[in-house]
Amino acid sequence: MSSTTHRRRFIAGAVCPRCGQMDKIVVDLDTQTRECVACDFSEARPLAGAAAPGELPTRVSRAAARRVETPAEAVTLVDPGAAEKRDTE
Repeated sequence: MSSTTHRRRFIAGAVCPRCGQMDKIVVDLDTQTRECVACDFSEARPLAGAAAPGELPTRVSRAAARRVETPAEAVTLVDPGAAEKRDTE
C-alpha cells in the first residue's frame, strides 16, 4: 500500500470561477494546482517564470482617461437661513 500525502490547503474567501461557491477552493501545494471540491474544477497555477497576462483596459486604466483634468471653478456658499431673514424684514 503506497501512502502519498498531498499537502492541500483551503483558500479562505476564494470563489470558484465555474460554480461560484465560496470557500470550496483547495490548493495542492505539491503540484501547484487549485481545485473546487464542489464541482471538480481544476486549474494549474502559473509557474514563477511565466509571463503574467496583461491588464484588461478599463475606464480607470486607460491612459486617456487619466489625462483629462476638470478645470477648477469658484463656488459660493449660501446660507439658506439668511434668505428667510431678509424676506421677513
